[in-house]
Order: sequence, then C-alpha cells, then structure tokens
Amino acid sequence: MSPLANRAERWRLATSTPMKGAGRVLDTGDRMDPVIGDRTFKAKSSEELYHLTLLVEWAKAARLLRTAGGRLLPVKKNAKLLDRPDELRRALFAALLHIGQAVTVSGWLESLFAHEYDRGLRALLQRLYAATTPVPLSDLYEVVWQAVSPLYVLDDLSPDRLRHLRTAGDHDIQRVLKALASLGAVHLAKESAELTANGRTETARMRGEPEPGDAVLQILVELADVDSPRVWRRLLVPAAISLDRLHSVIQDAMGWQNCHMHAFSIDGVQYGRPGGELGFRDERTATLAALLKPGTHFVYTYDFGDSWEHLITVERFETASTGLHYPHCMDGAGACPPEDCGGAPGYSDLKVILADPAHEEHHAMLAWLGHRSATEFAPGRFTPDEANARLLHLTAP
Repeated sequence: MSPLANRAERWRLATSTPMKGAGRVLDTGDRMDPVIGDRTFKAKSSEELYHLTLLVEWAKAARLLRTAGGRLLPVKKNAKLLDRPDELRRALFAALLHIGQAVTVSGWLESLFAHEYDRGLRALLQRLYAATTPVPLSDLYEVVWQAVSPLYVLDDLSPDRLRHLRTAGDHDIQRVLKALASLGAVHLAKESAELTANGRTETARMRGEPEPGDAVLQILVELADVDSPRVWRRLLVPAAISLDRLHSVIQDAMGWQNCHMHAFSIDGVQYGRPGGELGFRDERTATLAALLKPGTHFVYTYDFGDSWEHLITVERFETASTGLHYPHCMDGAGACPPEDCGGAPGYSDLKVILADPAHEEHHAMLAWLGHRSATEFAPGRFTPDEANARLLHLTAP
C-alpha cells in the first residue's frame, strides 16, 4: 500500500464513527492514548506521538477533520476525498503550508525554520522545482537557512549555538521532506531529494502557474525613450495574474532589483501598493485579463525618481502548454540599465561616457558600476534564458 493510500485508510478509520474527544492522557510524557470515535490509538514512543499529532493536524488543515466542542469530527462533505487519490493529494499538498507547528519538531532548540515556516517551505520547494536533477540535502539546508536567517540578528551567537541552531533547522527540513515523500511529491534518497511528476504539478499550482489549457496572455514590455539598443521583452503570463504579481515578473524579466516604488497606469487609473498618500488602487485585487484585452496598452513605471516607463502591449491570448513554465520570456533585447543612473537621459549619457575612454568621467563611472573595463558594460547583452532562470526562481505568491 502506498504512503498516501495508507494515510487515507488511517483517516478513514479515524473518521468512520463520531468522535468522543481527542484528549491526551500523558503519563511519562512518552505515551499518548487519544480516543477518536470508539477507537483508541496508542502512541508507544515520542516518534509515534509526533506522527499521530501530525496526522490529526494535517487532516484538520486539509478539512478532513474539524474541531467542535472540544471533539474531533469528520467533515462529511470532504469524506469523498478518501476515495479520490489525486484530489486528496492536492488537498494535502496545499494543507502542508498550514501545518508548520505540527511538522517542525526540531527538539530542545527550536529552529528558525519552525518560526519562519512559510518562507522556508516556499524556498525549499522553489529550489527543488528549479532543479532538473536530484538536489543534495546539504543544498536544501543551505537554501532554507539563507531564506530565514536574514530575518534574525545572529552575530552574537557562539559557534556552538549557531551550529545547534542550523542542525535543528536541518532536522525540521528532513521531517518536511519525509512528509512530502509520503504524498508521493518527493523522491527522497539518503543524500538528495527530487520532486516527482506529481510534486512538480502541485508546486506549479502553488506558484500560481496556469494548467495546460488555461488562458495566458502574450505581452510586449518595452522601456520608453531608450534606444541604441532598444530594451524590450516578450512574455507569456497567466491571464489571471494580479498586477502585484506582474510587477515581480517585469522586475525579473527586465533585470531590475526591485529597490524602488512602482505603479501601473491603466485607462487613467493608478494601481500600486495600497496605503500612503499616493492614493493608488490596490494592485493585489486587479488582474490583467479583467482590465485589458488584446491590442490595448498600459504603462508600468518603476522608480519615481528616475521614472523608468515601460510601455506594455497586450498582444494576444493563448493557452498554456504542457512542459512550459509560466511566466515565460519568449524573446527580448537589450540589457537592463543600471539602477539609479538617472532614468533614460542619464542612461544615454552613461553609454556615451563609457564608450569614450578619454571622457573626464569615464573612470569615475566605471568605478561607480564596479567595472574594471568598459568592455564589461554591454548594453546589448540579453538572452531569454537568463530572464527565464530568474523567472523560474520567482517567489511563489
């Protein structure tokens, strides 16, 4: 019996009769005899207790069980999932985002991953999703650590304390990987892990990627008032993409660093981050397909100081294809200008200065860019593969 089928059978047993209460009876701290319906499940060790607790919390998060009056009850409308493995897998995968406290039990020292579970889990899945071969566990440990540790001040920790903290996180990551493996979402080996086909499908869904046959939009993004060379990207994005998500896509496709404010201007209405004095409409609540149709244009402005205006044309509707990641950069040209170079006029001057070794500002501009030679500055350098690599690592919404 597969791990998923085994879990389904255990939930079926647990929810087959009305619940009599899920009270815990602890004696030595190592045993738990919860009563679920008229069945008693005995945990003979702390590890069994962990699995039982995880099982119940996972079922609750997936809406297979609910709590009412201190009792665990089956959610009758979702009982059908136990006979539908694909739908059950989808529900459990989505619920994994909401069971951080149950799945991360690192020991006497809580890990940073346990405290920043959502952020760490998304980083873990993203690293697996971007890989085409098994990923060493050591790489996964490092990816999660780099995702969560910047949120904390750790400079004063002793080397031993820091090592214990990282070890606790590694143990929690192992537990999450085992949970994913039980869903058939991850193939877990001794020293590596890899998403299965089902795991890729569910991760793509979590990322908001369209499923085959869903509507996608082909859009052209062109940087205004920039030439020699022009800077543009042709992208495929989900038709249902929200404007705040489109902002992130444009940043990665162009090569910006997302250091400044931004806004969309569509039919005379400004959309951006809510709050503040600018009075933008909330970009999170506006979707591209609902606002526009093929042949229409709008403007995305980045950095209100330099005022980089991107002219965006909705070219046509398509349908998502199997095997293609979305958002996707089809084509483009021109390198992204350096941040804070003074907008289109400043960028034009910068190109002139760097092309002339005798210019009085030539060396100062090289130093500002961090280049040793003007040959390192290549305004025409761009490949769709570079943009797609950034888009593939785009954080899930």
